[in-house]
Amino acid sequence: MLGVDSGGSGLRVALAPVPSADDTVPTKAGDRADTAVSRQPVRTGPGGIDAGHLMEQLVPMAKALLGEVGGDGEIRAVAIGAAGMATLGDELRDLLPDALAEAFGVRRLALAADAVTAYTGALGQRPGAVVAAGTGMIALGTEGKKWRRADGWGHLLGDCGGGAWIGRAGLDAALRDHDGRRGGSAALRARAEEFFDGPVTELPGKLYPRTDRPAVLASFVPEVARCAAEDDPVAVGILRAAALHIAEAAAAVCPPETECEVALTGGLFGIGDLLLVPLKEELSVQLPRAQAVSADGNPLEGAVVLATALALDALALPCDGRLLHVPEETGGAPTPQHSR
Repeated sequence: MLGVDSGGSGLRVALAPVPSADDTVPTKAGDRADTAVSRQPVRTGPGGIDAGHLMEQLVPMAKALLGEVGGDGEIRAVAIGAAGMATLGDELRDLLPDALAEAFGVRRLALAADAVTAYTGALGQRPGAVVAAGTGMIALGTEGKKWRRADGWGHLLGDCGGGAWIGRAGLDAALRDHDGRRGGSAALRARAEEFFDGPVTELPGKLYPRTDRPAVLASFVPEVARCAAEDDPVAVGILRAAALHIAEAAAAVCPPETECEVALTGGLFGIGDLLLVPLKEELSVQLPRAQAVSADGNPLEGAVVLATALALDALALPCDGRLLHVPEETGGAPTPQHSR
């Protein structure tokens, strides 16, 4: 089985053996998967995510992994999680089934938004909710019949509480201090001028022309966290506001009238207690019946979970054609149980 995670930092691939029919679908890939990494992000063009560019990277990576384990070139199931799949994945949905069938003879394929693989990495196929927060922020939940999504609308229209949102709020406070407006922070202004190597008045010229603005904004998050750790009230307030937004998104997607598990995943939570303490406080208010749990694994492991479920005819998550698309099998003889 092949699990693929495609995002802004590149492409990650995991090859794992197919369990026997008597096995249950695992919640994470664990140590049974062999992995490969490309630091080159898959391009996005006029047709959305570039299927050809993805295959150019994926095929040699997968063949190299098969060679390392002595594989015969057959892969039983593939699951690909990609950032932007729901809105930019039309070319992948159109071209990848035939392309993967030609390259590997694969019969079963799942194409998922990265939020779905974050969900399956965190919770497997259990009902619940997952908040994935890094540069952006999205919440996804299901009771098993349909997906409930909140936010994930990008740094201009949403991603409230995510890394770009926090970084922008920190820089806003720095500029407010320069202007003498309420909500300014001298500490954040000093951090911004050191971090961006110049007065805050130069920030528009340094940021607006950038095509990677979300990542640049998110790069300021550690500075906001440092100011919060030093008890700067504005920085503390920014992280508390982020916690409120994240809790609101989780509350919007939790299956109603259940004791919902809520898992937190993504690099933003590496901030630690400065964000997690107010977030758990907000979750206890907005979701008193929810149980905060640790994520079982990451999105790449989630892709392996999806591929395993396909291989065992045990997929129990809602297939809506956008967040999770499972095309018809391409046909051919069943592959043996020792395949991957």
